[in-house]
Order: sequence, then structure tokens, then C-alpha cells
Amino acid sequence: MNSLVSTFILFTLVHVLIWFGTNSQFTSIEALSKNALAINIILAIPISVLGLYATRTGYSYTESMWSVRFIAFGTSYLVFPVLTWFLLGESMFHFKTILCISLSIAIILIQAYM
Repeated sequence: MNSLVSTFILFTLVHVLIWFGTNSQFTSIEALSKNALAINIILAIPISVLGLYATRTGYSYTESMWSVRFIAFGTSYLVFPVLTWFLLGESMFHFKTILCISLSIAIILIQAYM
């Protein structure tokens, strides 16, 4: 598999887990909201390990830590609005949010192909 695709997948997993670790306390799913601290503690090591491998894979592809950082940021802004919309009911269909998502896609593409 292409290193860029692997990097994107790993960072997506990292940010999905981070979302649940930090925002599960606000969901209407009682099992998540009542156990938010335990979920956060349980997810800490997998998030760190996935982050390590995502960074390693991204750096081997781009040979630039700045590129890896911007890919990670762009990925986070693709994950957060979707999960927040689906699980918290906060719409991502505002001009500002759509513009930020578009900029995140542009950041990932610039870092990957320039």
C-alpha cells in the first residue's frame, strides 16, 4: 500500500480515537458518557502507538516533518466535523466549517503532491 494512503488511514484512526476519548462525555450514548474517563485512559496507548506509526510512515513518504504535521492537521479537520455531526448533532454545514474542510483537503493535497 502507498505510504501516503497508509499515513492518511493511520491519522484518520488516530483522530477518530481522539474524538471518542475527548468527546464521548457529551454523547447521548449513556455507556460512553458515563465512562468517558475510562475510555480516555484505555485509548491513550493505542492513540500514541498509531500516532507514532502514522508519523513514521508519513515522514518516510514526505521526508519532511512539516508535511507530516500538516497532513495530520488536515486529517483531523476531516474527521472531527463528521463525527461531531453524526454523534452530537452539531451541523457541519455552515460556510465557515465547509470552508475549513475544503482548506484541510487542500493542505493534504499540497503536502502530498508538491
